[in-house]
Amino acid sequence: MAPPSRVEPGSPSPRGATWDGRGVNFALFSENAEKVELCLFDRKGKQELERITLPEYTNQIWHGYIVGLPPNQLYGYRVYGPYDPRRGHRFNPNKLLIDPCARAIEGSLVLSDAHYGYIRDSSRADLSFDRRDSARVTPKCRVVEPAFTWGPERLPNTPWSQTVIYELHARGYTKLHPEVPEPLRGTFAGLASPEVIDHLSRLGITAVELLPIHAIADEPHLAANGLRNYWGYSSVNFFSADPRFYARQRTHEFKTLVAHLHAAGIEVILDVVYNHTGEGSEMGPTLSFRGIDNASYYVLQDDKRKYADVTGCGNMLDLNHPRVLQMVMDSLRFWVEEMHVDGFRFDLATTLAREKHGFDPRSGFLDAVTQDPILSRVKLIAEPWDVGMGGYQLGGFSPGWSEWNDRFRDTVRRFWRGDRNVIGELASRMTGSADLFQRLGRRPWSSINFITAHDGFTLHDLVSYDRKHNEINGEGNRDGTDNNNSWNCGVEGPTDDPEINDLRRRQKRNMLATLLLSLGTPMIVAGDESGRTQNGNNNAYCQDNEISWIAWEGRSDEDRALTEFFRTLLRIRREYPLFRRSKFLTGEDIVDVDIKDARWLTPGCREMTSDDWGHPDARCLGLRLFDMGRGTEDGERSDLFFMMLNANPHAVDFTLPTPLLTGRWKTVFDTARPEIEEGAAAHQGREPYPLLPRSFALLQDI
Repeated sequence: MAPPSRVEPGSPSPRGATWDGRGVNFALFSENAEKVELCLFDRKGKQELERITLPEYTNQIWHGYIVGLPPNQLYGYRVYGPYDPRRGHRFNPNKLLIDPCARAIEGSLVLSDAHYGYIRDSSRADLSFDRRDSARVTPKCRVVEPAFTWGPERLPNTPWSQTVIYELHARGYTKLHPEVPEPLRGTFAGLASPEVIDHLSRLGITAVELLPIHAIADEPHLAANGLRNYWGYSSVNFFSADPRFYARQRTHEFKTLVAHLHAAGIEVILDVVYNHTGEGSEMGPTLSFRGIDNASYYVLQDDKRKYADVTGCGNMLDLNHPRVLQMVMDSLRFWVEEMHVDGFRFDLATTLAREKHGFDPRSGFLDAVTQDPILSRVKLIAEPWDVGMGGYQLGGFSPGWSEWNDRFRDTVRRFWRGDRNVIGELASRMTGSADLFQRLGRRPWSSINFITAHDGFTLHDLVSYDRKHNEINGEGNRDGTDNNNSWNCGVEGPTDDPEINDLRRRQKRNMLATLLLSLGTPMIVAGDESGRTQNGNNNAYCQDNEISWIAWEGRSDEDRALTEFFRTLLRIRREYPLFRRSKFLTGEDIVDVDIKDARWLTPGCREMTSDDWGHPDARCLGLRLFDMGRGTEDGERSDLFFMMLNANPHAVDFTLPTPLLTGRWKTVFDTARPEIEEGAAAHQGREPYPLLPRSFALLQDI
């Protein structure tokens, strides 16, 4: 046994464990605790070596400085106070607790009965008190040495108008990658492999959005069934990545990944979950926040034994408490300043902006982010809903924020499925959703356009299944949404029917083209560009296996052709600013040119009228887009494109408008005729274009 550590008062700031070369300062917030013990463990985290009472309590922060303590020391906390759930207090010093501000966690969390502050089979339920020690089965925090040489790093700083987001899972993306060394597959180191980053660069995306990487707790029902929370929306710490993502258990691995992606011009956006924690409801385990200060960290009901919950996950963090808000802000700044990430997507962001009266676009959290000199400069994306009353807030967030636009998703799906009464909504979504975002100086990029995401069908499954098939999740196929707006094109699931498979390929091209040529910021989920399937599972949150992992081998010629089509669309978007313009379209004549920037046309080449927009069975329309001019090496150049979308089950002869620049149109692509090479087919104005069933054609005035 080592001699007792020399303890000094230390400082209440910063929170967490901070090594300075002489020793380590420990600081932990708890408003209602009566005593805090720091527990030090051996190198393997198995044996508790020493307990040290933090000697000072300043401004609600317990703190102490341990002289001579080195980096990589493993530790945890035991916090003393009343166990009185009726008053909102759930202190239990028998439970080793994870530091909310720990920069690294050692060991994965596997739930056991010892993690619960109450006796699970007691007739008194959570009013009982469990005296078992949880240290043996609880991950340990690790003191981190922050030294890391970034080198001549250059942040991409991609403008919003040029951003294309690629949502991926840091584990599932490389778990089956044949060119990634096997020990690195499924880790940050694997994602940083040259082969992976080269692939991302060739695709043409500008930002990867990583599904949650924070340390998590698996839900009890998943642990009981031998499953894991693969998606990771169950955080128990906001400063450290889950150990499953590390090949070598070091924070430098994530920094190396960021450095390599930045060198390739690719930004890193983190999907973050500050609305709730993995401790769940009042019947959940005591892992961190609940045992440190339950009444401060969580929003409680009037009956303080129970939690308020607008997240559907059992609890919600109380961002109206200044110390809890401070923790979230410190976490965000840590990931920007220390780890160099470029932005965040906030899960259930409506919850974060709730005040006592409900959602408030001037909430303490949103105001804090808006005025912060660090965070106000990075990309901020809100998932603008939660499950509470008044929780759907699409378009309601502050200037400077972008928002996931589920109305774009649903409208595009419904249009290409052939639904009635959709074309008016489609026109609004394709032109940047001005009805939702054109206020207070917000721009089209405020709309994050997507058709698929991690939550729901993949693109391939969207055109292959009418119903969800989640039986493998073990919840009786009751989990996951039933509102998919999908269409199986005639047969549920895989088929050998060539006509159905051809239609499915066309529908995938239709939706990708609609997504990537619409105003706004496009987001695609990893694998959709190559026909990835989850076999009809639309809620694969617990499938850490081949259901969710990206399959790199065995791709068909059709899959590779879809990838090339995706790359072509991104090249078009990149080369022609009118598909990613930073201002909303007006539909009015451009000064000195007498040409509208956008003009919607019927198949007969008439400008759309209110009767046309209101026709319930209209499923075909055209959009002429004009760009006044942009500087090139040859001087100013104008661009004119014409889109035709036909969701009918029959062909339509679409009369082409008159080309205004050169007198003829060239075919850029036709989703029903993928064999046509770009520019191979030329057309005159006022001649009919045979627009085949369920197809999207793009023409350019050359």
